[in-house]
Amino acid sequence: MAGPFQWRLFEKEPYEAVYQHQKQLVEQRIRQEIHDTLLLGEHSHVITLGRGSHLENICKNTDVPVVEIERGGDVTYHGPGQLVGYPIFQLQEGERDLHRYLRNLEEVLIRVLKHFDIEGRRNPGWTGVWVGDHKIASIGVAVRKWVTYHGFALNVSTNLSYFGLINPCGLPSAVMTSFAALLQEASPDVYAMPIVQNCVIQETSEVFGRSLIPSDQESAFGAV
Repeated sequence: MAGPFQWRLFEKEPYEAVYQHQKQLVEQRIRQEIHDTLLLGEHSHVITLGRGSHLENICKNTDVPVVEIERGGDVTYHGPGQLVGYPIFQLQEGERDLHRYLRNLEEVLIRVLKHFDIEGRRNPGWTGVWVGDHKIASIGVAVRKWVTYHGFALNVSTNLSYFGLINPCGLPSAVMTSFAALLQEASPDVYAMPIVQNCVIQETSEVFGRSLIPSDQESAFGAV
């Protein structure tokens, strides 16, 4: 095991607030003041532009906020019903390979999907997780002094029409899918957000070889 990690939840918080919180946690992790930490939650509606973004991939005028950030990748959308995960992990000797790190994030999500009898896969040449010809999870990361931030967005009950505002990661918006779209015969209780969150926490522990310690909810979102 590389060491312990804890998880913290946020709920439909504005993107900018969580983004600033991430950066504070990164500095704390660099100074060894906190354990590795996985932030999990949902954002209110936002479009984010990564380092590889092309403005022409914003297709329509919209009141949805647009935020430029330093993660890799192109334009994407976040919003309610989408589980976003931000690992604030200090990569140890033997882990300091960003391609490996990205593949591990994909592996976490592929394993999560398997819990719900959804067959996720990698798509050569594209970072993220796919189901057949549709994309269910996007990934974009950044690293500072070998501490990771930003992360993944997994469409659970996301309103997919919001992807129509953009070409997500340069792709047609119709390529995006979700648990709800794939499991139309199932009760939404089957893939309720707390259930998916728990699967992500457990699979993160397994894939990244980090022991899970109880979440310090007093220092969850907003308290640093």
